[in-house]
Amino acid sequence: MAATGDEAAAMDSISRDPAAVSAGLIAAASGTAAAERPDDPPETASSAPKKPGANSDGGVETAEEAVEPAEPDINELCSDMFEKMAIFLQGELTATCEDYLLLENMNKLTSLKYMEMKDISINISRNLQDLNNKYASLQPYLDQINKIEEQVSSLEQAAYKLDAYSKKLEARFKKLEKR
Repeated sequence: MAATGDEAAAMDSISRDPAAVSAGLIAAASGTAAAERPDDPPETASSAPKKPGANSDGGVETAEEAVEPAEPDINELCSDMFEKMAIFLQGELTATCEDYLLLENMNKLTSLKYMEMKDISINISRNLQDLNNKYASLQPYLDQINKIEEQVSSLEQAAYKLDAYSKKLEARFKKLEKR
């Protein structure tokens, strides 16, 4: 049920100047007849509460109301806070979205690089397989070359032996000829 008339006016005055209303309630509770009206101007900072122990009662402290300075309309402050909080959260969400977009772009780029590397490795693998096949087809010829090399080496050794023997024979022939 919504407040109407005097109740609405009282609630409105409480939301505009809660210090004055609470001062009136404290004054009424303490028995004083001079309660402040909501239309009265708020108390100034000069009537700030006294420090405990500054009174002359000798150790007895009295409670005094803490008076707050007058504040602007709470609704304006709340709406301003919500607007600023919305801007802050929007900025945070935007930054997070941009971070995710950057991460997505980096992932796509990395994926493309890996695809290129995969293609290169497939080509290298294919070329290596071709080289292995060619080497396998050349293997019989390489074996023949190795055999020929061994035969040439043995022929060379035989030629050196023959040369050495012919030199000995020549030396003997010259020796016999001199006699």
